[in-house]
Amino acid sequence: MHIGDKIKEVMKQNNVSVEQLSDTIGSELSNTYRILKKENMDITLLKRISKALNHNFFDDISQDISLQTNKQTNTQ
Repeated sequence: MHIGDKIKEVMKQNNVSVEQLSDTIGSELSNTYRILKKENMDITLLKRISKALNHNFFDDISQDISLQTNKQTNTQ
């Protein structure tokens, strides 16, 4: 899972702009754009973004891990 893409998806669903997210997490706008390009990120940052968007990205990651594990089990 590309976490930046998932964050953008949730932002779009909730009609949250990059500027709004940037203000809410206390980040420079340029840094927020960089965050959205990241495939992975620091847990503390992801926690702030989760709170700002009222979305548990940790659940998404956990589900992704479960799917990957199931695929590996089924191919063996």
